[in-house]
Amino acid sequence: MTTPASASRPAADRQSYHHGGLRRALLTAAVEAIEESGATAVSLRDLARRAGVSHAAPAHHFGDKAGLLTAVAVEGFDLFADALNAAWERTGDFAEVGVAYVRFGLTHRGHFEVMFQPALCRTDSADLTAARARAAKSLRDGAALLAARTEDGDHQIAMMAAWSLVHGFTALQLSNTLPLPPTADPESVARQVTRFLAQ
Repeated sequence: MTTPASASRPAADRQSYHHGGLRRALLTAAVEAIEESGATAVSLRDLARRAGVSHAAPAHHFGDKAGLLTAVAVEGFDLFADALNAAWERTGDFAEVGVAYVRFGLTHRGHFEVMFQPALCRTDSADLTAARARAAKSLRDGAALLAARTEDGDHQIAMMAAWSLVHGFTALQLSNTLPLPPTADPESVARQVTRFLAQ
């Protein structure tokens, strides 16, 4: 039986709600829009159009643009932490975790662009804080391995060095400003670079 509330929604909204996938569809559309035009160009109206839902649907789920981008960042950090943790579990090798970092940035460009721009998000979000902490733990674990090889064992400096290296490499690749040979594989180069730091 159709209720008055469901009858008032567009067909696409009713179908998405029925399958429980409206939020997922909106997040997917947001990531695609960010990859195409950048995070600052994203609008809730365009997002609704892309997802084939009413203009009110994105606001219903995320409140405003900052809420939407916060959700993108949370999802990104969760996926990011999963990728780094999988690399640790598979190899136990800092260099391979660094490669996983670069791979994530290159294959999840939409998430990556938002994750490291706190001005775009609700920094008081508990979900965002928790997701960031999961990812940071993997970086700290790598820093601990690097610090153990230094004379003073400075974990903080080791973490800054490791993070700066892999994040900088990724950012330069995304902006097409890192001068790699045309046939070079970014992951292979990233592996060489991270192993250089880990020596």
